[in-house]
Amino acid sequence: MTPTTRGLAALGLLAVLVGLAGCSTILGPGEPNQERLNEPAEYDWETDATASINVSRSSYTAVYRINGSTMQVYRTDGLGTENPLSLTGLKFRYPNGTVVNASALEVSKTRKRTVLEFPTEEGQVAFTAPRQGKTFATPVFVTGTYEVTLPPGARVGVPLLSQVRPGGYRTDVQNDRMTIRWNEVETNSLSVRYYLARDLWLFGGLVALAFVVGAGGVAYYVRQIRELERRREEVGLDVDTEDDDLGGGPPPGMR
Repeated sequence: MTPTTRGLAALGLLAVLVGLAGCSTILGPGEPNQERLNEPAEYDWETDATASINVSRSSYTAVYRINGSTMQVYRTDGLGTENPLSLTGLKFRYPNGTVVNASALEVSKTRKRTVLEFPTEEGQVAFTAPRQGKTFATPVFVTGTYEVTLPPGARVGVPLLSQVRPGGYRTDVQNDRMTIRWNEVETNSLSVRYYLARDLWLFGGLVALAFVVGAGGVAYYVRQIRELERRREEVGLDVDTEDDDLGGGPPPGMR
């Protein structure tokens, strides 16, 4: 086998591997993982909000009050592309308070969304989904009131360090956890960029340090200007001939 043939064979093998890896994208995202959907999870069902979201460091839980037989959930990337949301601990609560796991629901995936089919058109659905970073964002899946509880020590309020969209919200803090509430969300998505309380101290320290450094720089600049002026005055006194004894006439011997 010549080097050229071996190279073509390697490229062909690589193409096959890439094709196999991308089958789920080309043919569809595949079936949901039933084992993960039925993982044990605890949720706070006693909420007055239509959507109650509890954010932690690497995941979040969501409880939605539904009014229909189906619900499509998804996430969007930085380019706005929709992708099916990976769910764990999926549960459904009937209006009478009975809670069942994912086996009582029909769950499927399309290339862009995870589709949930409920056993009844009224009740609550809850799930856990992954997340990361200090920004939480989600599409608005149901209309009504929303509440988002941030991780312990997380806050919003300082414009340079946080941002909440949409506006028209209110906040309160209990047990070191801030909850953001909207009476009505009319946008297609909501996002919260937050900071930790220690970040605020760090930010304040950096601002104070910048002020001290800036003040020191200004003071140094002023001192340099004054030193330059002093030297100019000294040089001026050494070469000044306006008040000599020549009286403005010709030099001696030429009068």
